[in-house]
Amino acid sequence: MGEITNVMEYEEIAKQKLPKMVFDYYASGAEDQWTLAENRNAFSRILFRPRILIDVSKIDLSTTVLGFKISMPIMIAPTAMQKMAHPEGEYATARAASAAGTIMTLSSWATSSVEEVASTGPGIRFFQLYVYKDRNVVAQLVRRAERAGFKAIALTVDTPRFTLPPFLTLKNFEGLDLGKMDEANDSGLASYVAGQIDRSLSWKDVQWLQTITSLPILVKGVLTAEDARIAVQAGAAGIIVSNHGARQLDYVPATIMALEEVVKAAQGRIPVFLDGGVRRGTDVFKALALGASGVFIGRPVVFSLAAEGEAGIKKVLQMLRDEFELTMALSGCRSLKEITRNHIVADWDAPQAALPAPRL
Repeated sequence: MGEITNVMEYEEIAKQKLPKMVFDYYASGAEDQWTLAENRNAFSRILFRPRILIDVSKIDLSTTVLGFKISMPIMIAPTAMQKMAHPEGEYATARAASAAGTIMTLSSWATSSVEEVASTGPGIRFFQLYVYKDRNVVAQLVRRAERAGFKAIALTVDTPRFTLPPFLTLKNFEGLDLGKMDEANDSGLASYVAGQIDRSLSWKDVQWLQTITSLPILVKGVLTAEDARIAVQAGAAGIIVSNHGARQLDYVPATIMALEEVVKAAQGRIPVFLDGGVRRGTDVFKALALGASGVFIGRPVVFSLAAEGEAGIKKVLQMLRDEFELTMALSGCRSLKEITRNHIVADWDAPQAALPAPRL
């Protein structure tokens, strides 16, 4: 394997190494995959307005998320079943995040349990949660995350509608009281759990969750100002602008396009984060310029995990950090608070002027 110089190179390596079904599970989007492409393409429609002659000999990338100090505003999003990518799975991801001084979010559909991830050593970790029809299952998962030292709940509110491979074990559900699970159902625990997602989920469930845990709750899956305002009213500790990696509803906007609307609606009352399409340090800068408090990366983690295990994830985090730091320096920003909307211009800021008709 030659020297990797770009986070996106890991996708092609993962495609060569993984079985087609596994790669497609990680890489695919919904239906025509328009939003999947748009999550990336929309970043290219934002240009920089760099400031010059500013002393950028010292640059501070550190920030605070929900009161926790981290080394940079680049965190790890929840991605399911990482042992499909590499035998070390979530263990490798947890160690890489900890080494980079940043936050890992563990999927509730992980192939390593909250206790196993906690056993890898110190680190700031969030737990991603779906709400199930049996609220007792939800309460058990939250209590286990709390006991394992997880610091926040990332409640995913865009209801998933994809099928899980039946041959893997969802470790967070082992040992739980799952009520009347059909043991004879040969589609396995994964299919059972996927079928238990509560599609009647509503804002009152966000408030119910607050009654069973003291952990801060991030609402993941917000794309509109209307829902951002309700999230604030419902007591969310933060919002993650997300379209579920474009895996759910096709033809929704790229998250970077939805971000500013959500930020304006939140009015600074709670932090707003973004996931979806982040592949470059320049993307991180653009998200922060549009008001994000940080970004989460998903697919680059599983692709680099498949390619090089823990070392791959460490490399991805370092490359994004280096690119982000360089972007800050070249834009004249010494700290995150100096990154402003004036540092960028987006092609959706103003209507495009019509080109003059060609002369005949």
